[in-house]
Amino acid sequence: MRRAGRATASIPLPAPPDDPRQHLGTDGEAAAADALIAAGYVVLERRFRCAYGEIDLVCRHADALVFVEVKTRRDEAFGGGAAAVTWRKQRTIVRVAQTFLARGQLHHLPCRFDVVVVSWPQGAPPRTHIIPAAFDAG
Repeated sequence: MRRAGRATASIPLPAPPDDPRQHLGTDGEAAAADALIAAGYVVLERRFRCAYGEIDLVCRHADALVFVEVKTRRDEAFGGGAAAVTWRKQRTIVRVAQTFLARGQLHHLPCRFDVVVVSWPQGAPPRTHIIPAAFDAG
């Protein structure tokens, strides 16, 4: 004998709490973009996403297409921002960059991977440090 299923009303879940880390990351990306522009970069795209993940900024600098990972930190605990760009993160960034290049048919352009570390202590202005060619696609 088959039991009749009970219909359940779909109950909307509450919105997730406002996460200050998300705001810090977004503000850090804006500070990084400003620093890159001041250094002669042209920002082409922000937060490029595909099935493999996301690249924070895609820029043009001189004759190169530059894929930029931004790490924003309040302090230098756990090795600071640059230490957070692990080999796994690098591999993800390379895969996303390959997708970007394929979609735009841009494989002919020279590319590099930069990291921008934004140090932003509570109550102080941000300090940015651009690390050109921080890692390679290999």
